[in-house]
Parts: sequence; C-alpha cells; structure tokens
Amino acid sequence: MIMKPCSSILLAVGLWLLQLPLAAQEPEYDCVLFDNSLMSGGYYYSEADYRSPSFIQHTEGKRLPVSDRESFTPSNSLYLSYVSAPGGAWRAELVYPDWRGKDFLKGGNYLDIRLLLRSDTRREELPEVAIRIKADKRVRLFTVDDIPLEAQDTASVSRYIPLGQYVSGLEAGRWLLARIPLSDFKGIRYTADTKLSGLLMRQGAQDGKEHRVYVDQVELSSGEVPKAPLPSLAMQARGYERHVDIAWDKTAAGGAKYVKIYRAEEGADFRPVGIQLPHLGRYADYTGRTGTFRYRIAYVGADHSEGEPSSVVQAATHPMSDDELLTMVQEASFRYYWDGAEAHSGMALENIPGRRHMIATGASGFGIMAIVVGTERGFVTREASIERFKKILAFLRKTERFHGVYPHFMDGPEARVEPYFGQRDNGADLVETSFLFQGLLAARQYFDRPTPDEQYIRETITHLWEGIEWDWFRKTADSRYLYWHWSPDQAWIISHPLIGWNETMITYLLAIASPTHGVSPEMYYSGWASPDTMAQDYRAGWGETRDGSMYANGNTYKGVRLDVGVSNGGPLFFTHYSYLGFDPHGIRDRFTGSDYFDNFRRIALINYRYCVENPKHNRGFGSAAWGMTASDGPWGYRAAEPVLHHDVGTIAPTGALASFPYLPDQAMDALKNYYRNYGHFLWGEYGFRDAFNLNENWCANIYMGLNQAPVTVMIENYRTGLLWKTFMKDPDVQRMVGKTFIRP
Repeated sequence: MIMKPCSSILLAVGLWLLQLPLAAQEPEYDCVLFDNSLMSGGYYYSEADYRSPSFIQHTEGKRLPVSDRESFTPSNSLYLSYVSAPGGAWRAELVYPDWRGKDFLKGGNYLDIRLLLRSDTRREELPEVAIRIKADKRVRLFTVDDIPLEAQDTASVSRYIPLGQYVSGLEAGRWLLARIPLSDFKGIRYTADTKLSGLLMRQGAQDGKEHRVYVDQVELSSGEVPKAPLPSLAMQARGYERHVDIAWDKTAAGGAKYVKIYRAEEGADFRPVGIQLPHLGRYADYTGRTGTFRYRIAYVGADHSEGEPSSVVQAATHPMSDDELLTMVQEASFRYYWDGAEAHSGMALENIPGRRHMIATGASGFGIMAIVVGTERGFVTREASIERFKKILAFLRKTERFHGVYPHFMDGPEARVEPYFGQRDNGADLVETSFLFQGLLAARQYFDRPTPDEQYIRETITHLWEGIEWDWFRKTADSRYLYWHWSPDQAWIISHPLIGWNETMITYLLAIASPTHGVSPEMYYSGWASPDTMAQDYRAGWGETRDGSMYANGNTYKGVRLDVGVSNGGPLFFTHYSYLGFDPHGIRDRFTGSDYFDNFRRIALINYRYCVENPKHNRGFGSAAWGMTASDGPWGYRAAEPVLHHDVGTIAPTGALASFPYLPDQAMDALKNYYRNYGHFLWGEYGFRDAFNLNENWCANIYMGLNQAPVTVMIENYRTGLLWKTFMKDPDVQRMVGKTFIRP
C-alpha cells in the first residue's frame, strides 16, 4: 500500500501557511485518521501482523477488521482482537486516508482516540502507541521470516508510549477517550512541513490474555470545548429505490464538525446511521431495501456533543423502473455541479470533498452540459439555470486568461490561476479550455430565447469564444501541432504537442471552428491524426505498443476490429470527454474513413469483453462491472486500460455509465449492479463515488468533476441526444465539420 500524510501540527501550521498566501482562503479539514470505513471487511488504510505466540486478528491483506456492531461515530469502528504473549509480538498501523485536494488541515495539540472495551483489560494491557510523520516511504511491520523491525524509519516514527495512562475512568462497555498531548511523542522533530501520517500500535504487555477493543474517531484535536450551543437543523427527505436523500441548509453549519443522521425503521427506535460534513448539505442513506423510514438529524460539535435534534421527517423507498433509475442517476450526478459548485463562481470543483475554492476548468465545461440536462429535465428551473450561467460568465469575464485561454485550475475568491500541479503549469491550458467551451457553445445554442438574460448569455459566450487565440498555440508559424500549455513567465516550458488518439480531439475541432483565431483544417491531419515519426513515437510511448501508432490501427481485439486507436482502444474516457457535445455519428476522417461512433462502440465493446474475460481474476469484474478508465484509485489517480499492465483491479462507474450510447444494455446491467449490490458503499450524495477496487477492499472517498458529468450527459445523449443536437447546431461547429470531415 502507498500511504500519504495528514495535517501540519503545532506551530508548523502557521509557518507553512505563511508561505502560501492563497492557502488561507481554503477552509481547513479536520485531521481525522479514522471516523468510518465505507466498506466492511478489512480497512484499506491499515496494516497488522504478529509473531506467535502473540496474535492480532487481521483480514486478508493484513488489515484491521471493520466492525458494524459498535461505533462512536456511526456507522462502524475498527476491531482490535489481540493476545500479548511472552516471546511474541504484534503491531498495527492506522494510516491517514489522504486524497487529492485535502491538503489544508487543522492542527491540534492532542491526538484523541475513542476506545470501547469488551474484555477485562487493564491499563497496562492496552497497546503502546506511536505516531508516524513524513510518510514519504514506508517499511513493512515484519519481514518475511517474522523478525520484527524494531528500527523502522526512525526519523519518521516517534517513541512508543503506553496508551493506558491517557485513559481516564477505565471501564468496559462504554466509549472512553484517550487524549494524548502531541508533545508526549518523543524522538521525532517537528519542522515547518511536519505532517501526521499514521498511528502505530504494538504489544504493550505479556499477559497472554485475549483482549477485545474497538477503536473509533482517531483525530487531532485542540482539546477545547465549544463556547456556544449548536443550533437545531431543518431537513428534507426523499426516497428512491434503495436509498433516501436527506438535505439541510448547508450555510447554517456554524462551528459544527458533523451532521449526525438518525433513522427509525417501522416499529423501532431511532438509531444513528451516519455522519456527514455539514457544508455538503446532503446525505444519502442507503437502506438497501424498500420501506418507510423516519429521520432526524443533529449537529455534532468539535467535542462530539450534539445540538438539538431536528423535527422528524418520513420518507419511503419504492421499486423503480429502468427509466426512473436513469433519471435518478442523472440527477444525483448533476447535483455535483449545482449543489456542490464553488461559491464565488458557480463552477465545478476538482473533487468533493477536496479544495473548496479551486475551480477545475475542464470539469466546469462538463458541468455546464450537466446543468443544461438538469434544466431540460426539470431538476432546476430555467430561471435558476439562467442565474447560474450569469454568475459563471461574470466570473469567466474577470478571471485570468492567457491569450484568451484559461488555466487548468482557478482560485474562486481571487479569480486567478491556481498552479496546483506546480509552477510550470501557471498559465494557459488549451485542453481544459476546450472542454470548457464544448460546454459553453452548447449553452450558447440552448439559451436561444429572445429575452435580455438569454441574449446576455449568448453574447458573453461569443465574446469569450472569439477571444481565444487558438493559432497562438501552434508555438511556431510552421508547426504541425497545437501545444497544450503556455506559461506567462516560462513560455513553452512544458512543450506538450497534442497528438491523438486520446481525450484531446475537441481541441483541434474548436481551433478549426474558431471564427477569429482559427487554424487550418489540415492541422487535424498534421497534428491530431499525424502519421509522422514524432507522432508514431508519441503514441507508442504512452500506449507501450506500436499498435495504432500510425493513427489507424486495423487489428482485431477480443473478436472486434479496431479501425482507429492506440493499443486496443485505451481508457474509456477517450470516447467520452471530446464527445459530450460533439456528436461522432457519421463523422469520418480522410485517413481511415471509419465512422467515429462505430469506432467508439468497438472500443467500449473491447473494454467490456476484457472485463468479462477478466484475465487477472479481479474481484467483481464481469458483465455487470466493467468500464476501465481514468479515476481515483488505491494508489492515486491513474488511467486503467483493458491490458494487463494497466489493469490493477479498479473500476470507475463512469466508464460503463458514460458509455450508454455505445453499449446501452451492458451499461444498464452495470448501473443496476453498482446501485443494488454495491450501493451500500458506492452510492452517495452525488451519485456513484469515483471508483472502487474489490481486490483491495477500497472505495474512493471522493467524487470527481471530470467523471460525474459524463454520466449525466452521456445518459441524456443516449435517451434524447440533447447535447449532441444542441452542440452540433452551432454555426461555427457546422462550418468546422464541413471543412474537416467526410460526411455521408
């Protein structure tokens, strides 16, 4: 497992933030090493092992087991069942679950651990504990011959101290608080970038007894008690087939840490079933069955005291048709861009949870198309949608641009570039801007009524569209390619030419379509579809094969002939990102004559057949769990492909669901499987979480802006063709198609 660090601690927090002037605007997350696991079984962010005659229970993969029987913060905890025997040893580690954009975190003076004893355990029989910092590298707890590694990366692990001496009122059967001052962890040096990355536990006695201890809510804390009482909450609830959506006013959270959700089933008392971050304003309670349920919610403070409960609301789940399920999934994914939008701009965040002020340009373009779907389907009114678009366009007019091109990320409050991927990426991103304008050009056609507001939307989009200097991004006057990035102080330092087949085809299409700064249609063939040596080597490099390196492919994979594509088609987002608005039906290039829609259907079919065949025997893969694409994963963000060396067992729901136009029956099977069989960990407030890996018992904690909208948009293109029809009727797009492609 690759693990990443937690938050800055002690005075280091202040020193660190002083170096990042924009960082102070980002709301901070609590540093929580554990509050809940999305999945039962073994907790992915843990590791445990032992040397006999000692023992600690662990699951396959040497992970600590998750218990649904006990919890301090619902709905589960970690279970420690151990024997500390003379001559033996056991150890375990709980690692901070890091993810993209959760990089501004609160400090604290204490490490809090909640404990529940279900055995006759004395203080000295509780584990010894240490903390780990700087999780740049990790060593396993034990070697293969079971010899313990006593001196493991000593610069990053503190000395062990007895947990028992920090627990007051030791008593079995109730939740206890162990509050350890961070200053008591000796042997490590705090610096300006010190980060807490893990809690280590080991045998602390030699009593030979069996101990049963539940562990929950492991976190940094200030130790302070809130001064003001928490207010009560108002809530709404709406039932679907196997879940109930619960919503509240996210602007009224104040200093609350969580919202706690209570459910009462028919004839039963209320019991806590989950917690949620207050600023999300929504919680999806997956009941797993149809029935009638009552709910109430309450704020939870930093000290875990609860505010006044809300009034009780009732909701019922009920069977749903295929058509209703499609609408349910579309609406949930749409909410990412509506409820979850960045506050200052109304645009999309990179991922949720994550940075709350960092706008993702490409994801915003996808989200704009999702909002068009939401407007057409009545998820929001046309009037509300117009107001959102006016807000988006006002932001786009004032924020930083470089030769008319937007950066990859923007800071919402400051309306300027956010170089999240490093200082070299501090300027224009042509591909992300292409994704943005694929959405804006569709919106320019959708808002077609002769009202002042809709006229303003059309005129503002036209102004921004005509200001993009696509021809500047040739880099040189005789260049055959467009280039991805430009920096205002480092010029073409990244120097990445755009060569297909991948997700960037829309960039060439829009560059050709531009009425003010366009490029020749021949650049489609000299750049994107280029057969020259540089392009061949480029494709062979990232594809790790010469298949398709000439742009045309022509090979057969899994019984399917592939006309165009590198390797056997690549990750499925290659068939989604550039075609949310651009309709590939009947589009044929001069080199191959292949119908692009049919080619994408073949890519999806190869991907599907690979997952059904499942050559690496991944858990869960099959006819109802398929779609290898780019997503979050147990080891970070990566693109999965239907080839052995890019298959690590991760499936992203967007892979199959955004492929509805290509393989509708297979996509519907996947939707039902993900919702009905995996919904207890995979379904949430914005639809399906980004990805899961059953080999590792891992599910993403996040939803990603690049992956939620394709679900909403491509399902709609399958159902009505809305975005394809809307985008393709744009006059600039029509002229581009006529100049570039062979049409029947």
